[in-house]
Amino acid sequence: MRELNRDREGGAGTAGSKKEKDQSWIPKIIKRRVCTTFVEDSFSNGALCQCGGVQEGHDSVATADFFGSAIVTQWESRHHSSESSTDAFGEVQFAGAGRRHSHFLRLSCDTPPQIIYTLMTAHWGLPSPNLVVSVVGGEGHGKMKTWVRDILRNGLVRAAQSTGAWILTGGLREGVSRCVGEAVRDHAAAAPALSQKKVIAVGVAPWGLVHNRQQLINPKGSFPARYYVQNTSRDSCCLDNNCQAFLLVDDGSVGRRGGEVAFRASLEDYISHQRTGIWGSGSIEIPVLCLLISGDVNMLERVNASLRKATPWLVLAGSGPAADFISELLGNLCPVTLSPTSPPADGDAAQALGTEHRERVREKVWKHFPVEDKLEKVVDTALSIYQSRDLITVFHGNQEGLDDFDTVLLRALVRASKRTCSEASECTEELKLAVAWNRVDIAKTELFNGDIQWKYEDLEDSMTDALINDKPQFVRLFCENGLNILDYLTYQRLESLYRSLSDSSLAYVLLQRHLSERQGLAGSQHSLARSVTGPLKSPLCGLTGPASAMELSLYEVSRLLWDLLGDVCLPFYYGPLGLDTSTTTRRTLKQVNKMLLGECMYRNQRCLSPWAALFIWAVLQNRREMALYFWEMAGEPVLSALGACKMLRELSKLESETENKLAMKELAQMFENLALDVFSECYQNSESRAFTLLIRKSLVWGGATSLQMSTVADARLFFSHDGVQSLLSQIWWGDMERNTEVWKLILTFFLPPVLYTNLISFREQEEEVWSEEIHHGRDTDSLDGNDCTVFSLADIIQNDEEAEEFRDLKEKLKGSLPTNTRRPFFVSRWRQFWFAPVTCFLGNVLMYFLFLCLFAYVLLVDFKPSPPDGPAPLEFLLYFWVFTLVCEEIRQTFFVGSTFILQRMRNYIQDVWNKCDLTAITLFIVGLCCRLTPWSYNFGRAVMAIDFMVFTLRLIHIFAIHKQLGPKIIIVGKMMKDVFFFLFFLAVWLMAYGVANQALLYSYDPRPNWIFRRVFYRPYLHIFGQIPINEMDADKLVQVNCTNDATEIEAGEEPCMSTYANWLVVILLVIYLLFTNIVLVNLLIAMFSYTFSKVQERSDTYWKFQRYNLIVEYHSRPCLAPPFIIISHLHLFIKRHIRRISSVKSKHFVLELRGRKASRLNTWEAIQKENYLSAQSKRQRETDTARLKRTSLKVDSVLKQMTEIRDHDRRLRLLETELEYCCSALSWMTEALFQSNLIKADHPPPLLRDLTPVSPS
Repeated sequence: MRELNRDREGGAGTAGSKKEKDQSWIPKIIKRRVCTTFVEDSFSNGALCQCGGVQEGHDSVATADFFGSAIVTQWESRHHSSESSTDAFGEVQFAGAGRRHSHFLRLSCDTPPQIIYTLMTAHWGLPSPNLVVSVVGGEGHGKMKTWVRDILRNGLVRAAQSTGAWILTGGLREGVSRCVGEAVRDHAAAAPALSQKKVIAVGVAPWGLVHNRQQLINPKGSFPARYYVQNTSRDSCCLDNNCQAFLLVDDGSVGRRGGEVAFRASLEDYISHQRTGIWGSGSIEIPVLCLLISGDVNMLERVNASLRKATPWLVLAGSGPAADFISELLGNLCPVTLSPTSPPADGDAAQALGTEHRERVREKVWKHFPVEDKLEKVVDTALSIYQSRDLITVFHGNQEGLDDFDTVLLRALVRASKRTCSEASECTEELKLAVAWNRVDIAKTELFNGDIQWKYEDLEDSMTDALINDKPQFVRLFCENGLNILDYLTYQRLESLYRSLSDSSLAYVLLQRHLSERQGLAGSQHSLARSVTGPLKSPLCGLTGPASAMELSLYEVSRLLWDLLGDVCLPFYYGPLGLDTSTTTRRTLKQVNKMLLGECMYRNQRCLSPWAALFIWAVLQNRREMALYFWEMAGEPVLSALGACKMLRELSKLESETENKLAMKELAQMFENLALDVFSECYQNSESRAFTLLIRKSLVWGGATSLQMSTVADARLFFSHDGVQSLLSQIWWGDMERNTEVWKLILTFFLPPVLYTNLISFREQEEEVWSEEIHHGRDTDSLDGNDCTVFSLADIIQNDEEAEEFRDLKEKLKGSLPTNTRRPFFVSRWRQFWFAPVTCFLGNVLMYFLFLCLFAYVLLVDFKPSPPDGPAPLEFLLYFWVFTLVCEEIRQTFFVGSTFILQRMRNYIQDVWNKCDLTAITLFIVGLCCRLTPWSYNFGRAVMAIDFMVFTLRLIHIFAIHKQLGPKIIIVGKMMKDVFFFLFFLAVWLMAYGVANQALLYSYDPRPNWIFRRVFYRPYLHIFGQIPINEMDADKLVQVNCTNDATEIEAGEEPCMSTYANWLVVILLVIYLLFTNIVLVNLLIAMFSYTFSKVQERSDTYWKFQRYNLIVEYHSRPCLAPPFIIISHLHLFIKRHIRRISSVKSKHFVLELRGRKASRLNTWEAIQKENYLSAQSKRQRETDTARLKRTSLKVDSVLKQMTEIRDHDRRLRLLETELEYCCSALSWMTEALFQSNLIKADHPPPLLRDLTPVSPS
């Protein structure tokens, strides 16, 4: 048992997905029974034992038992059989029935049921059931009624599929078991191939009754055992191939029925005490229902034994003797003496019912079982069954419809649960069952139809069950019917939800890594576990996952979100945990451990943003429908969708399973599309508000903006939207009109006075009124432009009310503020031009061209020798210029971006062009150091030449802003990856051909430089036509001075060419040129063509995304270009570190709204989201699929009504028949009385035809 539990704990999640070959532990735990005592069967003349076996099959010692035949008259399995290791287990393959294998096991009737249940779920991979329906009765070769078959096919199996149930059957191809198997088969054929819920049929059959059971015997296990079935068209005792598993119960008998009854009852009872859901996280125990079809008199004892264990029964009235008897017993016996709540009674208690009731029961028993000898015992059993009648539900299948059979199952279980649990209301138990089965349709029609007033306490547990087990429809239903999410989601419950993650999910693995890191810092994991798990022992934590996840806290969740979202957001949940974002990780871990060792007060607090927290929880588990619903309910839909896109794309990079990886990518793309669609709705409604939406700082998402989140999420489709590009263009041009020609800007560079003419148009700067009010008294004169506003504040005025406030404030400030507070026109126009990012960009481009010209001139013309003769003055200017470039790179690395220095450095180094800048600067420093010394002067000059190439390639990034050149640059970058693949194939052929060519032409040439030239360099030149025929073809050899002496060759002499296999050299050359010039070159062209066509289709999207990075870079740069940028750097240093004046542009494109403005913007965004969802829902309703579905529902409703009409018609006909009989009887009685002398009548009785005209009155 310990071994079985260890296997379950170690790999319960993965054992079901693999075929377990090594099951050698099964014979050690599970036994079989063998008859050891021969008890003579009087009907066989001593040839057979009462167990059904022949006398020769028993041990001779056993037959000579000291009991003697005169003493032992009745064979019993417990006393006359012994246990031994099972010899039949593994998988069975039915010959001619496909490749699907079924599990089977021969086990003793005394085997503990917990071992078998663990084996079935943990090792055989059967999913844990939400319901178990045990079909009993109907054994043998009797013919089943048609309506019973319809119930099994259209009612039971469909209900089992919708609820995720197990069906326990007899497992043999006879009677009811065969009908259930055929129904399961038909359902599997009609169900979709990717259906998540399969009907699980488990056969529990007596081992001694199975036909051809010898084919299953193998002491080492069969994987698989081939099983042959004969006469499949008739009922037989062969195994039914439609079952997924077989439990072959062995009581030592052969050919006898009933040996499996006791084990089957104990298994049903054990399963009924297990909990539903993932890791048993459901709010209820697994409901078990026994379905009685037909049955003989022995079935009454089986029913009574299960009722004593409080197992509910559903009886199909009209299906057979036992079912009919119980139906009539419960329907006709007057419940005067017993109440439904009285406990079950045995024979003595049953006698208290009174003689009258006992006689009525005896009559019914004799009516249905006339040949029964033990009549009184059956009467006592029937009375005991009647006492537990509240556990029995009678279904009249020939009168009631089949469509509501699953509702009948639900009602039967609710009726039983009401008896066993008196504290819970019937509706609450019914709701828990509906949640366990995931039947939201039943919940809507039966429970949430307006007749019941649900309270928060009634829905709390079911809500947790629905969240953990991924039932979004129930979550939506609960939130719409009385559950307040603000009261529900506390931080303690949020932690319990994260602890309930499946151990196979990626989020669980990542959380465990952070948990291990924290526990490792604590020093002793066991002491920490004992301290932490104590306060977590609450009703909420009782629904959590495995024990290894009990110590997860919100800190691990925060760390995981930090890893996924990066520094675009501040750490989540630091406020409730009382942590500071500026402290180091090690100190934070110590604070968290100290807090968890004490009393965690934050756990009782309400979650500030419950919908967003649940949305993140669902996204981390890749739950599509759940995440979509929480996104609909959460605020800030654009930012939330982009945040989900970012998290899912980061998780997909870490996911190893291909299927999960694709699902994450698809869900990420879906959320990007949602963000795009909602923003489109916003942009169409109000352009200025949409701009505010992009740069609004979110408190829920750690201070991130939609623009920042879309950048880190690589949401290129979102970036290509016209609204985003319009905002970027407005930022790019600053206060200038966006249609300004570039030549006007360049002319203003060289003729600054032109700025004060009408050559360049500027927008009106109404935002200065607001800036005067907010920043009045602060020195904002700057040469770097870092304090200029992002864009005109007038662009984000949202409605007429705010516009009115703006005008009133403007008029008030005009009268109150001194006139000298506004900058003069000369200064303001100067700032408007030079502080625009486009001006900064053009200035940097022009100065960079001048830098390259200076570098080229120094390198080609004025590169003096090492000191004291050099360097020249222009070279010193070049050095100073590069020094200013280094200062700018230092500013970008350490003073821009995240609050953490390491994170800033990491962000800087991740950019490809920053790596290019570092390479260029490093090469320049190396070249400078080398050229200053005479012995390394030439090397330094060579390094400088290479460095000039790197600086020149930097121009590619500068022109990425161009609309035509930008996409082409992206295409070139993509093609570089193709070149590496091409070079790999080329290198293989170069080495293969070069080595073979060198070995054939020269028998001995140890010179390394010549080996390299002939193995790599010459074959590479052969591709371009540089083929020295006179050195390769023996017919065209040129006489040269050569030698074959090894000593002279090592001394430097030219070796002679070998002509032994010259013909092979020519053949290799032809093959080499054929493959490289035709195959590989055309392969490269094809790869380039594919890359070009692929990128060209989305080149505009790629370019718009790349354009943003360039705009951000030049928006944050000082307006002066190198080398004059040093002035801006000095000004920034004085302003930031000496005068302590903060920058408005310390974070890019961030607008912080509070109070009424933030509330208005959130409300407006929510309205636009609702408009989008309404339009989307309308489009879905108008699709052909939705119309066909509605038509199908209407047709089903009409058919159901027609069925009801036919049923009413049948009942009316029966009523008419009975009425005619009554009329005939009354007529006969009237005639008889009239003819008799008892009554003296004045007139004859009325005739039936005379009543026709009288009836209307």
